Amino acid sequence: ICMIAYVTAIKMPTLHRHEEEKFFIDAEGRKEPVPSIHDPSTKELSVVVPSYNEEDRLPRMMDEALNYLEKRQKRDPSFTYEVIVVDDGSKDQTTKVAMKYCKKYGSDKVRVLSLVKNRGKGGAVRMGVFSSRGGKILMADADGATKFADIEKVEEGLKNLQPWPNQMAISCGSRAHLEKDSIAKRSYFRTLLMYGFHFLVWFLCVKEIRDTQCGFKLLTREAALRTFSALHIERWAFDVELLYIAQRLGIPIAEVAVNWTEIEGSKLVPFWSWLQMGRDLLFIRLRYMTGAWQLETRKCN
Repeated sequence: ICMIAYVTAIKMPTLHRHEEEKFFIDAEGRKEPVPSIHDPSTKELSVVVPSYNEEDRLPRMMDEALNYLEKRQKRDPSFTYEVIVVDDGSKDQTTKVAMKYCKKYGSDKVRVLSLVKNRGKGGAVRMGVFSSRGGKILMADADGATKFADIEKVEEGLKNLQPWPNQMAISCGSRAHLEKDSIAKRSYFRTLLMYGFHFLVWFLCVKEIRDTQCGFKLLTREAALRTFSALHIERWAFDVELLYIAQRLGIPIAEVAVNWTEIEGSKLVPFWSWLQMGRDLLFIRLRYMTGAWQLETRKCN
C-alpha cells in the first residue's frame, strides 16, 4: 500500500488558472483581474464560499452573512470585508444568483469567481483563498448551516492563540458538542460511518481536533498562504490535510463550538463519499510519511 501511495502521488502540481478564472466580473459587467494572496491584504476579512449547484441554498446564506457584515461595518466603519463566491463548475444558476448580490452590494464587497470545471470543494476553497484580499480568511459553506454571527466565536478563538508564530493561526468551528443529538437522528449505518471516519482522522492524521469537517474555519492570511500552498487533496478530505499540514508546520489551532443546523441538499453521498475520504486519509498519512508529498510552497498561475 505504501508503494502504491508513493508511486501514484502527484508531486505538487502547478495551481493552474484557466483564462476565464483570472478575473472577476464586476457589477457593471467589466472584467477585473483577480488579486493574489501573495500581495499585502487590503481588507480586514475575506469570506470564501465554495458553491456547487447551490442556486437554492445560497440566497439564505448570503442574506444572513451580508446582513451581519453590513451591520458590523455600520457599527465600526474601519471594518472592511469581501465575500468571494466560488462557483465550482455548477450546472445550475449559481453564478447568476451570486451576481445579484454583487450588483446589490458592489463588486468591492461581493465577488463571484466561476471555475471552468468542477475541482471539488477543496479546490474551490483554495482558488477563493488565493484570490482573496483579507488579513483574515473565513471558509463558510454555501448552505448556511452554521450561524454566520458565530464568526465572533472563531475570531475570539483566533485571538486567544496570540502571539501568533510568524503571524500564523487557525480557528475551527466545531460541531462536536452536538454529536449526541445528531446521533439520535441518524441511522445506525451513518453513525457507524461517522465513528469510523473520526477514528481514521484521529489515528492517521489529526489528533487534537474533534471535528475536522465543519466548513467554518478562520485563518490568518499567512496561515492560509502556507497551508493552501501545500495542499494536494481537492475533494471532501481536504480539511484533514489542511489541519495535518498546519500541525506539521507548528501552526496553533483552536477549536470553538458553533451553532449548526443540518440543511437539506447535501452533496455528500453517504457511503461513496465516506469511502473516498477514508482512502484519502490513508494516502495523506502514507504520502507524507514516505516523502512523496513534502511541505513545499507553490504559486498559482
